Amino acid sequence: MRWTSALLATAALTMVPLVAPSAKTFKWINDGDVVSMDPTYFNETFLLGFMQNIYEPLARRSKTLELEPALATKWEQVDPKTWRFTLRQGVKYHGGESFTADDVVFSLERARMDGSDVKSKLASIDTIKKVDDFTVDLITKVPDPLLPGQLGTVFILSKQWAEKNNAMKPTDVKKKEEGFITRNANGTGPFQLVTREPGVRTTLKANAAWWDKPEHNLTEVIFEPVPQASTRLQALLAGQADMVYTLSTQDIDRVKKEASLKMYEGPEMRTIFLGFDQKRDELEGSNIKGKNPFKDVRVRKAVYQAIDENAIVSRVMRNAATATGLMVAPTINGFDKEQNARFPFDPEASKKLLAEAGYPDGFEVLMDCPNDRYANDEQTCLAIVPMLKRIGITAKLTAQSKATYFPKILGRNSSFYLLGWTPDTYDSYNALFNLMATPGDGGRGAFNLGSWSNAKFDELTAKVQSETDQAKRNAMIKEAFQIHKDEVGHIPLHQTSLAWAAKKNIDLVQGPDNIFQWRWVKVN
Repeated sequence: MRWTSALLATAALTMVPLVAPSAKTFKWINDGDVVSMDPTYFNETFLLGFMQNIYEPLARRSKTLELEPALATKWEQVDPKTWRFTLRQGVKYHGGESFTADDVVFSLERARMDGSDVKSKLASIDTIKKVDDFTVDLITKVPDPLLPGQLGTVFILSKQWAEKNNAMKPTDVKKKEEGFITRNANGTGPFQLVTREPGVRTTLKANAAWWDKPEHNLTEVIFEPVPQASTRLQALLAGQADMVYTLSTQDIDRVKKEASLKMYEGPEMRTIFLGFDQKRDELEGSNIKGKNPFKDVRVRKAVYQAIDENAIVSRVMRNAATATGLMVAPTINGFDKEQNARFPFDPEASKKLLAEAGYPDGFEVLMDCPNDRYANDEQTCLAIVPMLKRIGITAKLTAQSKATYFPKILGRNSSFYLLGWTPDTYDSYNALFNLMATPGDGGRGAFNLGSWSNAKFDELTAKVQSETDQAKRNAMIKEAFQIHKDEVGHIPLHQTSLAWAAKKNIDLVQGPDNIFQWRWVKVN
């Protein structure tokens, strides 16, 4: 069902509840849809968070973001390169299959295949070995103290179910591949997929056979994508939804004034940034032929200093964001306050840099931006366009749904783009390896979509991975970030603030990772 003005008007007048209160149905809405039921399809917080309610990892995060047992009851390093996971016994999939080590080996190998968008999480692994039916060894190429945390969003599928339904290989987001697993799911988690209508509605029911003790009191969960911010708010006010996952910043004050609603707010660990194509010899759609302006650090710095990020924070984000000079948030290990200062906003300096680089009249460039993924994503890009125009750069903006946007940029077909990233290990190495390292084997630089490259940076990143002395490790992280900052590999913009809204009778848990776990939702 899609929301319509007529439907909302009727609901507002009659105030007919969606279901009887005793049914414990929970209905929530968001600006964008979950794009696939394949848990390796897209390394995106929203999809991985959604999947965490259906599938489960070996280790999961608690309410306080501490790593805790899930499908593994414990893990230990039996030698510097071997992590041993002891698996939980007696667990059943939604389809009735028994969970064993064969499923773990299969799922992790599947997640490492080409086409998997989460393969970078397993980049340090050399060998996955079944020890017995409930023990698995992960043997790494170098010591990897962060590996258990990396597995927190790598989910375990039933090998038997995958074989039966031709889901042995991941569907590739860059190719927009689909398969049985695109619209079907079979996990061990607290909720079981019932129906999936892409772009319309996804319905799930509580898993009565879940191995863990439920803290929720839900029998049914209904999710619907609602692109328009005003319509989402109207739906919440009219009682047609219990919760809005992404509330527009302009609606926050309205919600706070409504006695029937409550706000969930807090800092987010995601950093929003801009990336440049620094690989092609000529930018697509540009009026500059035969060369790529973004290969020149002076041009990249000119773009940086042309952007008034404080204005974006105050006017576009309505102060529900914090300007940043680093690619990680203050809550991420390795963040350095001194490095977080941004280059000053200075359009005149930008013009001089462009002239020095050989572009006194600026140039044209295609710019890509999502319009249903991050808080005020399209509005942020729309604000940047005239700022760049002021220094002579004409950014021709294409804002699009994430279902179209991400296959394009992940296919490295964008000259200039906006992206957000949350290190799910809560450590800077995750960002160094995924966002900034030179693209290479094992998923290195998988999300360095403009292919910025620096040999010294790569050397430091490799050392950070296995260094166990925290002081030495943080010193290397700081040096790596400084190289990236000096070369303007990307342009960090801001960390957003989380804004969820719900009816007064809804209790839920909001963490800075922006992962929405229904296992803690209660309808009172």
